[in-house]
Amino acid sequence: MRASVIGLGAFGTALANTLATRCDEVRAWAREPKVVESINGARENRAYLPGIAISPRVRASLSLEEALAGAELVVFATPSHATRDVVRKALPHLREHVPLLTVAKGIENETLMTMTQVLEDCLPEQYHPSIAILSGPSFAKEMAAGMPTVVTIAAHYEKVAQRIQAALQTESFRTYTSVDVIGVELGGALKNVIAIAAGISDGLGFGLNARSAVITRGLAEISRIAVAMGANPLTLMGLAGLGDLVLTCTGDLSRNRRVGMELGKGRPLDQILAEMTQVAEGVKTARSARDLSRKVGVELPICDQVHAIMYEGKSPRRALLDLMTRAPKRED
Repeated sequence: MRASVIGLGAFGTALANTLATRCDEVRAWAREPKVVESINGARENRAYLPGIAISPRVRASLSLEEALAGAELVVFATPSHATRDVVRKALPHLREHVPLLTVAKGIENETLMTMTQVLEDCLPEQYHPSIAILSGPSFAKEMAAGMPTVVTIAAHYEKVAQRIQAALQTESFRTYTSVDVIGVELGGALKNVIAIAAGISDGLGFGLNARSAVITRGLAEISRIAVAMGANPLTLMGLAGLGDLVLTCTGDLSRNRRVGMELGKGRPLDQILAEMTQVAEGVKTARSARDLSRKVGVELPICDQVHAIMYEGKSPRRALLDLMTRAPKRED
């Protein structure tokens, strides 16, 4: 089997390595010449995943046409804000009936579309049944090191998810399938905003009680809006919901939590982002979460406060006080 991975950040590189254990060849695309040269020459992605040996079955390219030639599975691993542009450029080189898997965890700011919806918007209708999403608790560094990782693959057609599952399942990378695409997507995207909130709490030094409250009430927010948009509530109790939320809110490898911690310490957002070499998806998704909550008519108080801190200049302490002093209500 030949697979293609479009986007060679940390997660795309780790997934290419995982695919290489089951596929005869993995062709991969990156924008940056230094990434392509590093992978093909040194067998390492020194820019985004240093210290991890890349399988000889992985071959990187600057050409989308070359990377997609003969692909029997295509993985889009670009950041959410770049997905639309890359998919449009890839379209001339895509074959029908080949599974198209997106692993980006975000919601497009301008359209409020999830990533599978972006793919559907960019691709002719005959490609739509082949689209799927992968999400779940999965730090790239641990995946690439062969540590046990378990995720969910969701597609509207079970057979599509099962085809992708067969290509990805290894001794250290376990996959489950689902047909709840919107639930899996919203769980993966919105948990990044909650992780920023958890990081802010940690940065303020508020302790484990506060972090636990952020995680629990954050899950309630994600579940509320996901169900309003047609998700199965049980999906949010699984890997793509609770599992990914706990990991991203507590793990030291979480970029979103790191952004929040620096915000909690009083640093401005632009300085924090200038020091990062990889994308923290929750930064952009905070805008989408605020706009989506208004569109759907579902309150997301934690997400709203994260947006206010990052984009309206609100003090983190003031945001926490506003959350704590909301009108008393029944837990739901």
